Amino acid sequence: MGCRRRYKNNNGQSRLLTPAAFRKLALGMPSAELSSHHGSPDIRVGGKIFVQPADRQGGKEFAILKFTPEQQQVFCEAEPDIFHPVPGGWGAKGWTRMVVENSDAATARSALWTAWRNVAPRKLQQEHPPQ
Repeated sequence: MGCRRRYKNNNGQSRLLTPAAFRKLALGMPSAELSSHHGSPDIRVGGKIFVQPADRQGGKEFAILKFTPEQQQVFCEAEPDIFHPVPGGWGAKGWTRMVVENSDAATARSALWTAWRNVAPRKLQQEHPPQ
């Protein structure tokens, strides 16, 4: 079992994300738009879903990100307390759960940029190259 990291700000307070903070980061991505799919909120770029914001499942706050299977493996191996494949066929295609309460903003931003780049139109990606 992996260790659970606690990030602290200068006042010693936890810097782990809340679902609201995660949603704000996701909606701050270039051309991101809030929409819905089968009654659940999602966030899209160019009309394609790249993330479902966090909601409570099994006592944890999960967001769901669109990764490739290879990206999913990298994120899950690097941060096993944060990232888990979605069960079933969707997970096999790369869709990945992110335990928001275990993540800090830097990790969330990295995951969001990865998911965003998987679906964003090429022109928009060229306007926002990786840093």
